Amino acid sequence: MPTRSRNVSSIALRLPQRAEVWLFDCGEGTQHQLLRSDLKVSQITRIFITHMHGDHIYGLMGLLASCGLAGNPSRIDIYGPPKLDEYLRASGRYSQLRFSYPVKVHTVTPGMVLNDGEFSVTCAELTHRVPAFGYRVTEADRPGRFDVERAAKLGIPSGPIYGQLKRGEAVTLPDGRIVNGTDLCGEPQMGRRFVYCTDTIYCDNAVELARDADVLVHEATFAHQDAELAYQRLHSTSTMAAQVALNAGVQQLIMTHFSPRYAPGNAIALDDLKQEAKAIFPNTLMAHDFYTHEIPKRSARELVKA
Repeated sequence: MPTRSRNVSSIALRLPQRAEVWLFDCGEGTQHQLLRSDLKVSQITRIFITHMHGDHIYGLMGLLASCGLAGNPSRIDIYGPPKLDEYLRASGRYSQLRFSYPVKVHTVTPGMVLNDGEFSVTCAELTHRVPAFGYRVTEADRPGRFDVERAAKLGIPSGPIYGQLKRGEAVTLPDGRIVNGTDLCGEPQMGRRFVYCTDTIYCDNAVELARDADVLVHEATFAHQDAELAYQRLHSTSTMAAQVALNAGVQQLIMTHFSPRYAPGNAIALDDLKQEAKAIFPNTLMAHDFYTHEIPKRSARELVKA
C-alpha cells in the first residue's frame, strides 16, 4: 500500500528513439506521479498489467480517462491477464466513461505477446495468489556500422546496394565481384533486455524469463527473516529476488514492491533488505519513486524509468 514517501506499482519504460513510453502496472495515483515526472502522458502507447490486485490496477481507469482529456492519443494497447477487459468494461459502464480514442485490451498467455520488428515482448506465468505474469522486453539486434569510406574505395556505387550491404547481404556488383556486407560492417550491436517480475514468490519461470537480461526489476516484499510470510502470501523476499538474478545471469537487479513494515524507525529497514540481496547478488539496487536507471548499449542508451 502507499506510504507518505512511496507510491504503489508503476514502471515506465521510455523508448527515446520512438518517443514512446510503455507502462508496466498502473497502481492508484499513477497519473499524479506522472505529473510530477518528466514523462509525457501523450507518449504512452502500451500498458502491461501483471495481475488484477488493486495496487497494480486501481490507477488504470483514471489514467485512461485523463489521457483522452490531455490530447487524445492515437491509440493505447493494454496487455494483461484474464478479467482485465471485463474490469475495464465494468468500470466504464458504471462511471459512464467513453474513451475518445481507441483502447484495445489484449489477454496474454505465456509466450510471445507482441513483436513489432524493433521490440518484442514475451511473458511467463509467475507464482502468486491470482494469475500473474512477468514481462520481458527484448530490443532487436542491430547490424554494425557500415563503413561508407571503405565501400567507396572498393568502387561500390552508392544507392540501393548500400542498403543491402548494411543488412549484411552478399551483393554481386556490375563488374562481377561479390561483396559480403558483413565484411563492411562493424560488430553487430546486441539489443537490450528488460524484465519485470511482480508479484511472485521465487519460481523457475521468473529465472527463465530473466535469463541474460540487462536489467531485472523484481519484487522484494519481505526481508529474509520474514520468509514465512512470503510463503504464506506468495511474495518474494530480498534473498529470493537476488537468487533469481543470480540464477538467471542478469547484469543488474533492481528491487521494488517493499512492505510498509520496513519503514524508517522499525527493527528492519529497507537498507537491511538491500544488504541481504547484495550478499547473494552484488549488482543490486533499490528502487524509489522517480528513480531513473539507464540501460547502456555499446554505442547508444535507452532510459528505464522506475
